[in-house]
Amino acid sequence: MRNLALATADSVTLDTGSTAWMLISAALVLLMTPALALFYGGMNRSKSVLNMMMMSFGALGLVGVIYVLWGYSMSFGSNDVGGFFANPFTNFGLREVMYDAGGEFALMASGIPTVVFVAFQLTFAVLTVALISGSLSDRVKFSTWLVFAGVFVTLVYFPLAHMVWGGGVLSADGWFAGGEGDAAYGPIDFAGGTVVHINAGMAGLVLAILTGRRLGFGKTPMRPHNVPLTMLGAGLLWFGWFGFNSGSELAADGTAGLVWVNTTAATCAAMLGWLAVERIRDGHATSIGAASGVVAGLVAITPACAALTPVGSLALGVVAGGLCALAVGLKYRLGYDDSLDVVGVHLVAGLWGTIAIGLLGSETGLLYGHGLRQLGIQTAVALIAMVYTGVLTAIIGVVLAKTMGWRIHADDEVAGIDQAVHAESAYELASFGAGSRIPRRSTAPAGREAAGARHHDEEEVTA
Repeated sequence: MRNLALATADSVTLDTGSTAWMLISAALVLLMTPALALFYGGMNRSKSVLNMMMMSFGALGLVGVIYVLWGYSMSFGSNDVGGFFANPFTNFGLREVMYDAGGEFALMASGIPTVVFVAFQLTFAVLTVALISGSLSDRVKFSTWLVFAGVFVTLVYFPLAHMVWGGGVLSADGWFAGGEGDAAYGPIDFAGGTVVHINAGMAGLVLAILTGRRLGFGKTPMRPHNVPLTMLGAGLLWFGWFGFNSGSELAADGTAGLVWVNTTAATCAAMLGWLAVERIRDGHATSIGAASGVVAGLVAITPACAALTPVGSLALGVVAGGLCALAVGLKYRLGYDDSLDVVGVHLVAGLWGTIAIGLLGSETGLLYGHGLRQLGIQTAVALIAMVYTGVLTAIIGVVLAKTMGWRIHADDEVAGIDQAVHAESAYELASFGAGSRIPRRSTAPAGREAAGARHHDEEEVTA
C-alpha cells in the first residue's frame, strides 16, 4: 500500500473508476470478517461454534466504532507523534478529513475521496483483531475478549499501521529508507504482512500461552465439527482477499491486475503445497488441509503481491503451503494451545511472505541479483513488528488477567461455552427417530433451567 499521510493536491480530480473499485474492495474486505467466522466456526467443536463466530462479529462492531472515532486519526492522521502514531484527537470522529476547504469531498493523490480510503482501512483493522480470536477458542470470557479488542486495536494495531503505511518509522520514509541511488530499496508491505498477519499471529501466540490450554488439549479429540462450513469460509476469504490485496493499490490499474494474478497464483500453489505435505506425511490429502493451504497462500502473498512476478508468486506460495502444514504441529511439541492455528498459519506465512520479498522481489530481491539489502530490511521490519506486538500484547493480556480474568469456569468449558456465555446452541434437534434418546427435560424453575443446562453435555443420538 502506498504511504499515505493525508496530503491532498488541489490539481487532483475525481477518478470515478478507481473510486468505484475502492468501494467494491472495501465491501469485499468487510465480507472477510463474516467469512472468517465461518472458517473458524467450522473448525470448532459444535458446543462452542457460536462463541467463536461471535468473537469475529464482536470485533466487527467494536472496532468499526473505534476506527471512526480515533482509529483513523491514529493511523493516518495529520499530526505525527515521533513516527510511531498520529495524534488520536487531531482528526477525532473524522474531523477535517472528509471535506476540503470548499466543502467538497477531499481527494487523495490517487483521485479517490479520502472517505473511501477511511472505509477501506476500517475493514483492515476489524479483520486483524478478528484473526486473533482463533487462538482462544472454547475458553475465554466474551467480555474480556471485547475489552482486549478495543485496547489492542488502539495500542498495537493503529500505531503499527501508522509506522508502516502512514509515513512512520517502518515506512519507506522511515528508519530503513534508501539513500541516494538506492531509491528502490525500503520496507515493502503492500497489503499487510506486518500490520495484519504478523501482528495477529504474534498476538495469538502470546494470548494462547497466557490463557493456557483447553481442558483435554492433547488428550481429547477436538475435531472440526463442520468441514463444509470451513471450506465455505475459506472460499469467501479468497474472494474477499482480492479486495484486500488488489484494493491496496488504491487505483484500478495494471498493478491491481498484477496483484490479482499473483494472489491467485500463490494461493493455488500453497494449497497444493499443503496437500503434498499431508499426502507424504499422513497418507491423506484432507479438506481442512486444502482450506488451510488457501489461507496460508493468501497470507504469504499479501505483503509481496506487487513486488513479485507470477512465477515468483508460485514459488512463494508452494513454500508457504508446505511450511505452514509443518508449522501447525509445533503447538503439540511446544505445549501451547493455538486452537485454530493462528500462529501456524498467520504468523508463519506472514513472516515468510514478508521476508521472502528480499529473495523473490523482481526489482530488489537477492535471487534477481540485487544483493542482501532488501532481505535485511524485510527481516528487520518483521522482527520489530513481532517484538512490538508481543510485548504490548503481553502487557495488555496480563492486566486483563489480573482484573477481569480470561478463563470461563471449568464446568462451563466442559459443557460448552455457547450455552454458558450466550445461552444458545448452534444446533437444535427438532425431531428424533426410533432408538433415539431424547434429552432430559429439566423440572427446575424457568429462571434456573438455562443455568442448570450449562453443566450437561448434549446427549448423543444413538439412532
